[in-house]
Amino acid sequence: MASSSSSSSPSPSPSSSSMENPRSKPNPPSSSPKPPPHLSTPPRVQSFSPYSRTIYSDRFIPSRIGSNFALFDLAPTPAPPSSSTASTSDSGREDFGSGSYSALLRSVMFSPGTPDAASQQRVLSSSGSSSSSPSSSSPFSTPSRNIFRYKAEIPRATRRSLFEEDSFQTVSPSNSKGPRKVPRSPFKVLDAPALQDDFYLNLVDWSSQNVLAVGLGNCVYLWNACSSKVTKLCDLGAEDSVCSVGWAQRGNFLAVGTNLGKVQIWDASRCKRMRTMESHQLRVGAIAWSSSLLSSGSRDKSILHHDMRTQDDYISKLTGHKSEVCGLKWSYDNRELASGGNDNRLFVWNQHSTQPVLKYCEHTAAVKAIAWSPHLHGLLASGGGTADRCIRFWNTTTNTHLSCMDTGSQVCNLVWSKNVNELVSTHGYSQNQIIVWRYPTMSKLATLTGHTYRVLYLAISPDGQTIVTGAGDETLRFWNVFPCPKSQITDNLNNIGGTSYVRSYIR
Repeated sequence: MASSSSSSSPSPSPSSSSMENPRSKPNPPSSSPKPPPHLSTPPRVQSFSPYSRTIYSDRFIPSRIGSNFALFDLAPTPAPPSSSTASTSDSGREDFGSGSYSALLRSVMFSPGTPDAASQQRVLSSSGSSSSSPSSSSPFSTPSRNIFRYKAEIPRATRRSLFEEDSFQTVSPSNSKGPRKVPRSPFKVLDAPALQDDFYLNLVDWSSQNVLAVGLGNCVYLWNACSSKVTKLCDLGAEDSVCSVGWAQRGNFLAVGTNLGKVQIWDASRCKRMRTMESHQLRVGAIAWSSSLLSSGSRDKSILHHDMRTQDDYISKLTGHKSEVCGLKWSYDNRELASGGNDNRLFVWNQHSTQPVLKYCEHTAAVKAIAWSPHLHGLLASGGGTADRCIRFWNTTTNTHLSCMDTGSQVCNLVWSKNVNELVSTHGYSQNQIIVWRYPTMSKLATLTGHTYRVLYLAISPDGQTIVTGAGDETLRFWNVFPCPKSQITDNLNNIGGTSYVRSYIR
Protein backbone atom coordinates (compact mmCIF):
# COMPACT_ATOMS: atom_id res chain seq x y z
CA MET A 1 0.00 0.00 0.00
CA ALA A 2 1.28 3.41 -0.90
CA SER A 3 1.90 5.87 1.91
CA SER A 4 0.61 9.47 1.64
CA SER A 5 3.09 12.39 1.38
CA SER A 6 2.71 16.16 1.30
CA SER A 7 3.48 18.12 -1.87
CA SER A 8 3.75 21.74 -2.82
CA SER A 9 1.75 21.18 -6.06
CA PRO A 10 -1.96 21.93 -6.19
CA SER A 11 -4.37 19.27 -4.99
CA PRO A 12 -4.71 16.58 -7.70
CA SER A 13 -7.95 15.67 -9.35
CA PRO A 14 -9.99 12.74 -8.02
CA SER A 15 -9.15 10.52 -11.03
CA SER A 16 -5.38 10.85 -10.71
CA SER A 17 -5.50 10.51 -6.94
CA SER A 18 -7.34 7.19 -7.17
CA MET A 19 -4.53 5.68 -9.26
CA GLU A 20 -1.62 6.84 -7.09
CA ASN A 21 -3.21 6.24 -3.70
CA PRO A 22 -6.46 4.28 -3.84
CA ARG A 23 -7.13 4.77 -0.13
CA SER A 24 -7.13 8.63 -0.22
CA LYS A 25 -10.53 10.26 -0.51
CA PRO A 26 -11.43 13.93 -1.20
CA ASN A 27 -13.67 15.70 1.21
CA PRO A 28 -17.24 14.96 0.14
CA PRO A 29 -19.54 17.85 -0.73
CA SER A 30 -21.69 19.18 1.99
CA SER A 31 -24.81 17.95 0.19
CA SER A 32 -23.81 14.26 0.48
CA PRO A 33 -25.13 12.34 3.53
CA LYS A 34 -22.69 11.42 6.24
CA PRO A 35 -21.74 7.76 6.48
CA PRO A 36 -22.64 5.80 9.60
CA PRO A 37 -20.34 6.36 12.56
CA HIS A 38 -18.90 2.80 12.48
CA LEU A 39 -17.76 3.32 8.88
CA SER A 40 -16.28 6.74 9.33
CA THR A 41 -12.83 7.33 7.91
CA PRO A 42 -9.79 7.33 10.21
CA PRO A 43 -9.03 10.44 12.24
CA ARG A 44 -7.65 13.21 10.04
CA VAL A 45 -5.08 15.83 10.89
CA GLN A 46 -5.62 19.11 9.10
CA SER A 47 -2.48 20.57 7.56
CA PHE A 48 -1.58 24.23 8.07
CA SER A 49 -0.39 24.58 4.47
CA PRO A 50 -2.29 27.07 2.33
CA TYR A 51 -3.69 24.20 0.25
CA SER A 52 -5.30 22.49 3.32
CA ARG A 53 -4.22 19.03 2.07
CA THR A 54 -5.61 16.13 4.09
CA ILE A 55 -2.98 13.93 5.74
CA TYR A 56 -3.82 10.58 7.29
CA SER A 57 -2.41 9.61 10.63
CA ASP A 58 -0.20 6.54 11.05
CA ARG A 59 -3.11 4.44 12.34
CA PHE A 60 -4.46 2.13 9.62
CA ILE A 61 -8.03 0.86 9.82
CA PRO A 62 -8.81 -1.59 7.01
CA SER A 63 -11.93 -1.21 4.99
CA ARG A 64 -14.51 -3.99 5.11
CA ILE A 65 -16.40 -2.87 2.07
CA GLY A 66 -15.35 -5.99 0.13
CA SER A 67 -16.49 -8.50 2.79
CA ASN A 68 -19.72 -10.47 2.68
CA PHE A 69 -21.08 -9.83 6.16
CA ALA A 70 -24.30 -11.65 5.32
CA LEU A 71 -22.31 -14.87 5.19
CA PHE A 72 -21.70 -14.60 8.94
CA ASP A 73 -25.10 -13.05 9.77
CA LEU A 74 -23.42 -9.73 10.63
CA ALA A 75 -24.98 -7.46 8.03
CA PRO A 76 -26.91 -4.52 9.59
CA THR A 77 -29.80 -2.67 8.05
CA PRO A 78 -28.67 -1.14 4.73
CA ALA A 79 -28.21 2.62 4.68
CA PRO A 80 -30.35 4.71 2.26
CA PRO A 81 -28.84 4.97 -1.22
CA SER A 82 -26.97 8.08 -2.24
CA SER A 83 -27.03 9.66 -5.69
CA SER A 84 -24.00 11.90 -5.26
CA THR A 85 -21.07 11.53 -7.59
CA ALA A 86 -18.52 11.66 -4.78
CA SER A 87 -20.08 8.67 -2.98
CA THR A 88 -20.04 6.65 -6.17
CA SER A 89 -16.38 7.38 -6.77
CA ASP A 90 -15.61 6.41 -3.15
CA SER A 91 -17.28 3.02 -3.62
CA GLY A 92 -15.37 2.48 -6.80
CA ARG A 93 -12.07 3.17 -5.12
CA GLU A 94 -12.94 0.90 -2.18
CA ASP A 95 -13.89 -1.86 -4.62
CA PHE A 96 -10.57 -1.40 -6.38
CA GLY A 97 -8.71 -1.69 -3.06
CA SER A 98 -10.66 -4.80 -2.08
CA GLY A 99 -10.03 -6.42 -5.45
CA SER A 100 -6.32 -5.63 -5.36
CA TYR A 101 -5.96 -6.97 -1.84
CA SER A 102 -7.93 -10.14 -2.69
CA ALA A 103 -5.82 -10.78 -5.79
CA LEU A 104 -2.62 -10.21 -3.84
CA LEU A 105 -3.77 -12.54 -1.05
CA ARG A 106 -4.70 -15.17 -3.58
CA SER A 107 -1.35 -14.99 -5.33
CA VAL A 108 0.47 -15.37 -1.99
CA MET A 109 -1.63 -18.32 -0.83
CA PHE A 110 -1.20 -20.22 -4.08
CA SER A 111 1.96 -20.79 -6.05
CA PRO A 112 2.43 -18.58 -9.09
CA GLY A 113 2.11 -21.58 -11.38
CA THR A 114 -1.46 -22.48 -10.37
CA PRO A 115 -4.39 -21.45 -12.55
CA ASP A 116 -6.06 -19.58 -9.71
CA ALA A 117 -2.99 -17.48 -9.09
CA ALA A 118 -2.57 -16.70 -12.78
CA SER A 119 -6.17 -15.64 -13.11
CA GLN A 120 -5.86 -13.42 -10.08
CA GLN A 121 -2.76 -11.80 -11.53
CA ARG A 122 -4.83 -10.91 -14.57
CA VAL A 123 -7.51 -9.50 -12.28
CA LEU A 124 -4.89 -7.49 -10.46
CA SER A 125 -3.49 -6.05 -13.69
CA SER A 126 -6.92 -5.03 -14.91
CA SER A 127 -8.18 -3.73 -11.58
CA GLY A 128 -7.36 -0.15 -12.55
CA SER A 129 -9.95 -0.16 -15.32
CA SER A 130 -12.49 -1.90 -13.15
CA SER A 131 -12.13 0.64 -10.38
CA SER A 132 -14.39 3.01 -12.19
CA SER A 133 -17.20 0.44 -12.47
CA PRO A 134 -20.20 1.37 -10.34
CA SER A 135 -20.86 -0.55 -7.17
CA SER A 136 -23.79 -0.64 -4.86
CA SER A 137 -24.47 2.60 -3.15
CA SER A 138 -24.93 0.91 0.21
CA PRO A 139 -21.71 0.16 2.10
CA PHE A 140 -23.22 -3.15 3.29
CA SER A 141 -24.34 -4.43 -0.07
CA THR A 142 -23.00 -7.83 -1.17
CA PRO A 143 -19.95 -7.25 -3.36
CA SER A 144 -19.22 -9.13 -6.55
CA ARG A 145 -16.25 -10.94 -5.00
CA ASN A 146 -16.54 -11.76 -1.30
CA ILE A 147 -14.45 -13.69 1.23
CA PHE A 148 -13.41 -17.24 0.20
CA ARG A 149 -14.94 -16.63 -3.20
CA TYR A 150 -12.79 -15.48 -6.08
CA LYS A 151 -13.19 -15.79 -9.77
CA ALA A 152 -14.77 -19.22 -9.81
CA GLU A 153 -18.15 -19.66 -8.16
CA ILE A 154 -18.06 -22.16 -5.28
CA PRO A 155 -20.98 -24.61 -5.24
CA ARG A 156 -23.34 -24.05 -2.38
CA ALA A 157 -22.87 -27.48 -0.84
CA THR A 158 -19.10 -27.10 -0.91
CA ARG A 159 -19.26 -23.64 0.62
CA ARG A 160 -21.43 -24.92 3.45
CA SER A 161 -19.03 -27.76 4.22
CA LEU A 162 -16.24 -25.25 4.87
CA PHE A 163 -17.97 -23.89 7.94
CA GLU A 164 -20.25 -26.60 9.32
CA GLU A 165 -19.14 -28.93 12.10
CA ASP A 166 -20.46 -31.93 10.15
CA SER A 167 -17.52 -31.65 7.78
CA PHE A 168 -15.13 -32.66 10.57
CA GLN A 169 -17.00 -35.84 11.45
CA THR A 170 -15.27 -37.71 8.65
CA VAL A 171 -12.11 -37.89 10.80
CA SER A 172 -13.06 -39.92 13.85
CA PRO A 173 -10.80 -40.25 16.87
CA SER A 174 -10.47 -44.01 16.31
CA ASN A 175 -9.23 -43.51 12.76
CA SER A 176 -6.81 -40.76 13.71
CA LYS A 177 -5.09 -43.09 16.18
CA GLY A 178 -2.73 -45.29 14.25
CA PRO A 179 -1.67 -48.82 15.14
CA ARG A 180 0.32 -49.32 18.31
CA LYS A 181 4.05 -48.91 17.82
CA VAL A 182 6.21 -51.84 18.94
CA PRO A 183 9.96 -51.20 19.34
CA ARG A 184 11.87 -53.17 16.75
CA SER A 185 15.02 -53.57 18.83
CA PRO A 186 15.63 -55.24 22.20
CA PHE A 187 16.35 -52.87 25.08
CA LYS A 188 18.62 -55.38 26.81
CA VAL A 189 20.76 -58.33 25.73
CA LEU A 190 22.29 -60.91 28.07
CA ASP A 191 25.02 -63.28 26.94
CA ALA A 192 24.07 -66.82 27.92
CA PRO A 193 27.00 -69.17 27.25
CA ALA A 194 26.10 -72.85 26.76
CA LEU A 195 22.40 -72.14 26.09
CA GLN A 196 21.45 -75.28 24.17
CA ASP A 197 20.03 -75.22 20.66
CA ASP A 198 17.48 -78.01 21.26
CA PHE A 199 13.86 -77.63 20.13
CA TYR A 200 12.49 -80.04 22.77
CA LEU A 201 13.86 -78.24 25.84
CA ASN A 202 12.39 -75.41 27.93
CA LEU A 203 15.26 -73.58 29.60
CA VAL A 204 13.86 -70.11 30.41
CA ASP A 205 11.08 -69.03 32.81
CA TRP A 206 10.12 -65.75 34.54
CA SER A 207 8.68 -65.77 38.05
CA SER A 208 5.98 -63.62 39.61
CA GLN A 209 8.73 -62.21 41.83
CA ASN A 210 10.47 -60.77 38.73
CA VAL A 211 13.32 -63.28 38.70
CA LEU A 212 14.45 -64.99 35.51
CA ALA A 213 15.63 -68.61 35.67
CA VAL A 214 17.91 -69.89 32.89
CA GLY A 215 19.38 -73.34 32.41
CA LEU A 216 22.90 -73.17 31.01
CA GLY A 217 24.57 -76.53 30.54
CA ASN A 218 24.51 -78.31 33.88
CA CYS A 219 23.78 -75.15 35.91
CA VAL A 220 20.77 -72.98 36.69
CA TYR A 221 21.24 -69.21 37.05
CA LEU A 222 18.84 -66.65 38.47
CA TRP A 223 18.78 -63.09 37.15
CA ASN A 224 16.96 -60.53 39.27
CA ALA A 225 15.23 -58.09 36.92
CA CYS A 226 15.05 -55.37 39.58
CA SER A 227 18.70 -55.33 40.57
CA SER A 228 20.29 -57.19 37.59
CA LYS A 229 21.97 -59.43 40.14
CA VAL A 230 22.96 -62.90 38.91
CA THR A 231 22.88 -65.87 41.29
CA LYS A 232 24.01 -69.42 40.59
CA LEU A 233 21.25 -71.64 41.97
CA CYS A 234 22.62 -75.14 41.35
CA ASP A 235 25.17 -77.27 39.54
CA LEU A 236 24.08 -80.76 38.48
CA GLY A 237 27.59 -82.01 37.86
CA ALA A 238 29.31 -83.27 34.76
CA GLU A 239 27.06 -86.32 34.32
CA ASP A 240 23.75 -84.45 34.14
CA SER A 241 22.36 -81.33 32.44
CA VAL A 242 19.37 -79.03 32.73
CA CYS A 243 16.47 -79.76 30.33
CA SER A 244 13.65 -77.63 31.77
CA VAL A 245 12.90 -75.01 34.43
CA GLY A 246 9.56 -73.82 35.77
CA TRP A 247 8.52 -71.42 38.53
CA ALA A 248 5.68 -72.09 40.94
CA GLN A 249 2.87 -69.58 40.72
CA ARG A 250 3.95 -67.74 43.87
CA GLY A 251 7.49 -67.42 42.52
CA ASN A 252 9.38 -68.87 45.46
CA PHE A 253 9.96 -72.46 44.30
CA LEU A 254 11.66 -73.54 41.08
CA ALA A 255 11.34 -76.98 39.48
CA VAL A 256 14.29 -78.27 37.47
CA GLY A 257 14.01 -81.18 35.04
CA THR A 258 17.23 -82.99 34.19
CA ASN A 259 18.60 -85.14 31.42
CA LEU A 260 18.67 -88.20 33.73
CA GLY A 261 14.92 -88.02 34.33
CA LYS A 262 15.05 -86.28 37.70
CA VAL A 263 12.79 -83.46 38.90
CA GLN A 264 14.29 -81.23 41.60
CA ILE A 265 12.47 -78.61 43.69
CA TRP A 266 14.54 -75.63 44.81
CA ASP A 267 13.81 -72.81 47.25
CA ALA A 268 15.12 -69.84 45.28
CA SER A 269 15.21 -67.43 48.22
CA ARG A 270 17.59 -69.67 50.16
CA CYS A 271 19.24 -71.43 47.17
CA LYS A 272 18.37 -74.74 48.81
CA ARG A 273 17.14 -77.96 47.22
CA MET A 274 13.93 -79.11 48.88
CA ARG A 275 13.40 -82.53 47.26
CA THR A 276 14.28 -84.71 44.30
CA MET A 277 11.88 -87.02 42.43
CA GLU A 278 13.29 -89.79 40.23
CA SER A 279 10.23 -91.24 38.53
CA HIS A 280 10.99 -90.66 34.84
CA GLN A 281 13.19 -92.97 32.86
CA LEU A 282 14.43 -90.35 30.37
CA ARG A 283 14.98 -86.61 30.23
CA VAL A 284 12.31 -84.23 31.51
CA GLY A 285 11.85 -81.49 28.88
CA ALA A 286 8.55 -79.92 30.00
CA ILE A 287 7.29 -78.67 33.39
CA ALA A 288 4.01 -76.96 34.41
CA TRP A 289 2.67 -75.87 37.82
CA SER A 290 -0.91 -75.81 39.08
CA SER A 291 -0.92 -74.45 42.61
CA SER A 292 0.82 -77.18 44.68
CA LEU A 293 0.62 -79.70 41.82
CA LEU A 294 3.60 -80.08 39.50
CA SER A 295 3.28 -81.83 36.12
CA SER A 296 6.32 -83.09 34.25
CA GLY A 297 6.58 -84.41 30.70
CA SER A 298 9.35 -86.70 29.62
CA ARG A 299 10.98 -88.36 26.69
CA ASP A 300 9.58 -91.63 28.08
CA LYS A 301 6.18 -90.47 26.65
CA SER A 302 4.57 -90.08 30.06
CA ILE A 303 3.25 -87.16 32.13
CA LEU A 304 3.50 -87.36 35.93
CA HIS A 305 1.63 -85.32 38.55
CA HIS A 306 3.66 -84.53 41.67
CA ASP A 307 1.89 -83.18 44.76
CA MET A 308 4.22 -81.09 46.92
CA ARG A 309 2.07 -81.82 49.98
CA THR A 310 2.77 -85.55 49.90
CA GLN A 311 5.91 -87.63 50.22
CA ASP A 312 5.16 -89.73 47.14
CA ASP A 313 7.17 -89.05 44.02
CA TYR A 314 3.97 -88.77 41.97
CA ILE A 315 0.24 -89.20 42.51
CA SER A 316 -0.87 -90.02 38.95
CA LYS A 317 0.56 -90.97 35.58
CA LEU A 318 -0.90 -89.82 32.25
CA THR A 319 -0.35 -91.93 29.16
CA GLY A 320 -1.39 -91.30 25.60
CA HIS A 321 1.50 -89.76 23.69
CA LYS A 322 3.46 -92.00 21.36
CA SER A 323 6.63 -89.91 21.47
CA GLU A 324 8.44 -87.36 23.66
CA VAL A 325 6.30 -84.85 25.54
CA CYS A 326 7.77 -81.42 24.74
CA GLY A 327 4.95 -79.00 25.68
CA LEU A 328 2.88 -78.65 28.88
CA LYS A 329 0.56 -75.84 30.03
CA TRP A 330 -2.15 -75.63 32.69
CA SER A 331 -5.15 -73.39 32.01
CA TYR A 332 -5.57 -70.23 34.08
CA ASP A 333 -8.35 -71.80 36.15
CA ASN A 334 -6.15 -74.90 36.78
CA ARG A 335 -8.85 -77.22 35.45
CA GLU A 336 -7.32 -78.33 32.15
CA LEU A 337 -3.84 -79.41 31.15
CA ALA A 338 -2.71 -79.21 27.51
CA SER A 339 0.18 -81.35 26.32
CA GLY A 340 2.03 -81.49 23.02
CA GLY A 341 4.34 -84.17 21.77
CA ASN A 342 6.75 -85.17 19.07
CA ASP A 343 3.99 -87.46 17.79
CA ASN A 344 2.28 -84.33 16.32
CA ARG A 345 -0.55 -84.67 18.82
CA LEU A 346 -2.20 -82.08 21.09
CA PHE A 347 -4.06 -83.55 24.07
CA VAL A 348 -6.23 -81.94 26.75
CA TRP A 349 -6.60 -83.52 30.19
CA ASN A 350 -8.72 -82.63 33.19
CA GLN A 351 -7.64 -82.71 36.83
CA HIS A 352 -8.55 -86.34 37.41
CA SER A 353 -8.18 -88.07 34.05
CA THR A 354 -5.38 -90.46 33.18
CA GLN A 355 -6.43 -90.50 29.52
CA PRO A 356 -6.85 -87.41 27.33
CA VAL A 357 -10.39 -86.04 27.20
CA LEU A 358 -9.68 -84.15 23.94
CA LYS A 359 -7.38 -85.20 21.11
CA TYR A 360 -6.33 -82.93 18.24
CA CYS A 361 -4.38 -84.44 15.37
CA GLU A 362 -4.38 -81.62 12.80
CA HIS A 363 -0.73 -80.65 13.29
CA THR A 364 1.81 -82.32 11.00
CA ALA A 365 4.90 -81.74 13.15
CA ALA A 366 5.92 -81.72 16.81
CA VAL A 367 3.74 -79.57 19.07
CA LYS A 368 5.87 -77.67 21.56
CA ALA A 369 4.21 -74.22 21.49
CA ILE A 370 1.09 -74.20 23.70
CA ALA A 371 -0.70 -71.21 25.29
CA TRP A 372 -4.05 -70.73 27.03
CA SER A 373 -5.86 -67.44 26.58
CA PRO A 374 -6.27 -65.39 29.77
CA HIS A 375 -9.19 -63.50 28.17
CA LEU A 376 -11.54 -66.28 27.04
CA HIS A 377 -12.22 -69.50 28.90
CA GLY A 378 -11.33 -72.60 26.91
CA LEU A 379 -9.41 -70.80 24.14
CA LEU A 380 -6.20 -72.71 23.40
CA ALA A 381 -3.45 -71.89 20.88
CA SER A 382 -0.88 -74.38 19.61
CA GLY A 383 1.98 -74.26 17.13
CA GLY A 384 3.62 -76.92 14.99
CA GLY A 385 7.22 -77.57 14.03
CA THR A 386 9.12 -77.28 10.77
CA ALA A 387 6.85 -79.50 8.70
CA ASP A 388 3.70 -77.79 9.98
CA ARG A 389 4.51 -74.08 10.60
CA CYS A 390 0.92 -73.32 11.66
CA ILE A 391 -0.70 -71.71 14.69
CA ARG A 392 -4.07 -73.28 15.42
CA PHE A 393 -6.80 -72.15 17.78
CA TRP A 394 -9.17 -74.46 19.63
CA ASN A 395 -12.25 -74.10 21.80
CA THR A 396 -11.90 -76.82 24.40
CA THR A 397 -15.33 -76.04 25.83
CA THR A 398 -17.12 -76.95 22.59
CA ASN A 399 -14.31 -79.18 21.23
CA THR A 400 -14.00 -77.21 17.99
CA HIS A 401 -11.13 -76.14 15.77
CA LEU A 402 -11.51 -72.37 15.36
CA SER A 403 -8.85 -71.23 12.90
CA CYS A 404 -5.40 -71.82 11.46
CA MET A 405 -2.61 -69.43 10.51
CA ASP A 406 0.36 -70.51 8.39
CA THR A 407 3.36 -68.57 9.73
CA GLY A 408 5.86 -69.78 7.14
CA SER A 409 8.40 -71.08 9.67
CA GLN A 410 8.78 -73.44 12.62
CA VAL A 411 6.67 -72.35 15.62
CA CYS A 412 8.76 -72.72 18.79
CA ASN A 413 6.77 -70.85 21.47
CA LEU A 414 3.50 -69.04 22.09
CA VAL A 415 2.42 -66.71 24.89
CA TRP A 416 -0.68 -64.55 25.35
CA SER A 417 -0.64 -61.01 26.65
CA LYS A 418 -2.46 -60.54 29.94
CA ASN A 419 -3.16 -56.88 29.19
CA VAL A 420 -4.58 -56.95 25.64
CA ASN A 421 -6.01 -59.61 23.34
CA GLU A 422 -2.74 -60.26 21.57
CA LEU A 423 -0.14 -63.02 21.49
CA VAL A 424 3.47 -63.43 20.50
CA SER A 425 5.11 -66.35 18.71
CA THR A 426 8.77 -67.22 18.26
CA HIS A 427 10.07 -69.09 15.24
CA GLY A 428 12.92 -71.21 14.01
CA TYR A 429 13.63 -72.44 10.52
CA SER A 430 13.86 -70.56 8.41
CA GLN A 431 13.37 -66.95 9.51
CA ASN A 432 14.20 -66.99 13.26
CA GLN A 433 11.75 -64.15 13.90
CA ILE A 434 9.41 -63.00 16.67
CA ILE A 435 5.87 -61.99 15.65
CA VAL A 436 3.29 -60.03 17.65
CA TRP A 437 -0.26 -60.90 16.58
CA ARG A 438 -3.63 -59.28 17.21
CA TYR A 439 -6.34 -61.81 17.96
CA PRO A 440 -8.77 -62.85 16.46
CA THR A 441 -7.85 -61.17 13.16
CA MET A 442 -4.29 -62.55 13.41
CA SER A 443 -2.93 -59.38 11.86
CA LYS A 444 0.75 -58.76 12.45
CA LEU A 445 1.55 -55.87 14.74
CA ALA A 446 5.31 -56.33 14.54
CA THR A 447 7.98 -58.70 13.31
CA LEU A 448 11.12 -58.61 15.44
CA THR A 449 14.47 -59.92 14.29
CA GLY A 450 17.92 -60.09 15.80
CA HIS A 451 18.56 -63.69 16.76
CA THR A 452 20.80 -65.59 14.37
CA TYR A 453 19.57 -69.04 15.52
CA ARG A 454 16.15 -70.52 16.19
CA VAL A 455 14.26 -68.59 18.88
CA LEU A 456 13.60 -71.66 21.04
CA TYR A 457 12.85 -70.04 24.41
CA LEU A 458 10.27 -67.49 25.49
CA ALA A 459 9.00 -66.07 28.79
CA ILE A 460 6.90 -63.04 29.76
CA SER A 461 7.43 -60.61 32.64
CA PRO A 462 4.99 -60.53 35.57
CA ASP A 463 3.63 -57.13 34.50
CA GLY A 464 2.80 -58.56 31.07
CA GLN A 465 4.68 -55.92 29.07
CA THR A 466 8.10 -57.44 28.40
CA ILE A 467 9.15 -60.72 26.86
CA VAL A 468 12.53 -62.42 26.92
CA THR A 469 13.65 -64.68 24.10
CA GLY A 470 16.54 -67.12 23.98
CA ALA A 471 18.25 -68.82 21.05
CA GLY A 472 21.13 -71.05 20.11
CA ASP A 473 23.19 -67.93 19.45
CA GLU A 474 23.65 -67.91 23.26
CA THR A 475 21.86 -64.62 23.86
CA LEU A 476 18.79 -63.57 25.82
CA ARG A 477 17.00 -60.55 24.36
CA PHE A 478 14.43 -58.41 26.15
CA TRP A 479 11.65 -56.72 24.15
CA ASN A 480 8.88 -54.31 25.09
CA VAL A 481 5.99 -55.66 23.03
CA PHE A 482 2.77 -55.32 25.06
CA PRO A 483 1.12 -52.22 26.60
CA CYS A 484 0.52 -51.76 30.29
CA PRO A 485 -2.86 -52.78 31.77
CA LYS A 486 -5.68 -50.32 31.22
CA SER A 487 -6.26 -50.03 34.96
CA GLN A 488 -2.59 -49.24 35.60
CA ILE A 489 -2.09 -45.51 36.02
CA THR A 490 1.66 -45.39 36.51
CA ASP A 491 4.39 -47.34 34.78
CA ASN A 492 5.29 -50.42 36.77
CA LEU A 493 8.28 -51.86 35.00
CA ASN A 494 10.12 -52.31 38.30
CA ASN A 495 13.33 -51.05 36.75
CA ILE A 496 13.46 -53.89 34.28
CA GLY A 497 13.30 -51.84 31.14
CA GLY A 498 14.70 -48.82 29.48
CA THR A 499 15.12 -47.27 26.12
CA SER A 500 18.85 -47.68 25.86
CA TYR A 501 20.50 -50.79 24.52
CA VAL A 502 22.29 -52.76 27.25
CA ARG A 503 24.37 -55.91 26.88
CA SER A 504 25.71 -57.88 29.82
CA TYR A 505 26.45 -61.41 30.97
CA ILE A 506 24.16 -63.73 32.87
CA ARG A 507 27.15 -65.45 34.47
